[in-house]
Amino acid sequence: MLNRNVLVLNQNYEPLSVCSVRRAVVLVYLGKAQIIEKHDGYRIRSVSLAFPMPSVVRLGFYIHVPHKRVLLTRKNIVKRDGHRCQYCGSNHGAMTVDHVVPKLYGGRDTWENLVCACIKCNNIKGNRAPDQAGLKLLRQPKRPTHITFIQQFVGISDQRWKQYLFLD
Repeated sequence: MLNRNVLVLNQNYEPLSVCSVRRAVVLVYLGKAQIIEKHDGYRIRSVSLAFPMPSVVRLGFYIHVPHKRVLLTRKNIVKRDGHRCQYCGSNHGAMTVDHVVPKLYGGRDTWENLVCACIKCNNIKGNRAPDQAGLKLLRQPKRPTHITFIQQFVGISDQRWKQYLFLD
C-alpha cells in the first residue's frame, strides 16, 4: 500500500512528478504539502496519528522547475510508442528502434525520426524511407513532454489524476 503512486503538483497545480504514498505522507506530515485527492476508505495509521491515503498532493510552496526533458533512449522510444510497431501495429515479440529517415539519407537520432518497429517490419524497410518500402507510419512520432511521460510511461494509477494531467 505504501508503494502506490501519488501525483505531486506544484503550488499552481502544475504536475511535477510521481512519488510513493510513503514519501507523500512524509511531505504532508512535515507541512510541505497538502492532500488534494485521497484514496477512498484507506488510512495510514501511526500510534498517535491517522492520515487519509493520498492520491494527489499539492506542494505548499512554488518550485521553479526548468523545462523538463525526457531523455532520448531506446527504452523511452519503445514506451512512447506503447511497445507497438509503428508500421504494422503488432505488439508481440521483440521490438527494435527504427530511423524513419535512414541515417544514410541524413536521418538523425531525434524523437521525430525514431519509432518502435517489430523485427519483421524493420527488415522489410531496411535502409529505405517507409513509402519506398511500401510501409506507412501509424502515427507521426513526436517528442514527449514530462506530462506525457507521466500519462503514458508511469501510467494513470488513479482516475482522480486525469483532471490534473489535462485528460478530461
